[in-house]
Amino acid sequence: MLGDADAADDAVQEIFLTAFRKLDSFRGESSLGTWLYRLGVNVCLDWLRSRARRNDRQTVWLDGDVADGPEATARGLGLIDRLDLERAIADLPEGCRAAFLLHDVEGFEHKEIAAMLGIAEGTSKSQVHKARRKLRAVLTLPEETQA
Repeated sequence: MLGDADAADDAVQEIFLTAFRKLDSFRGESSLGTWLYRLGVNVCLDWLRSRARRNDRQTVWLDGDVADGPEATARGLGLIDRLDLERAIADLPEGCRAAFLLHDVEGFEHKEIAAMLGIAEGTSKSQVHKARRKLRAVLTLPEETQA
């Protein structure tokens, strides 16, 4: 989910610290593994949100520093496109974002997502569909600028 081994190591540590702190809030309505997985997803989403905020601050700096030339422009656009994607995912409603990340990024089936998030399988499918539609709308360039 994080795309960085060092960040993943930090996230694992944070997940276990959070689990230790919140163990008394575990109600036993789901398996301990599902509860821990959800804690992990939340920690990762929080990390991605904070990284998106840091990247927002850096975008102005990057826009002014991209060198001239097609190769430099392509590198700069690749970075901006990735930042745009991360921001778009971070802006999704929580349910859509969680279902989208679990299904399209992590590769879980809708039945598994439903069990992890405590929702119906149909709700998982609907949330993923809504997330994809919103991402397409945000990330699609208007026809005039695509030429």
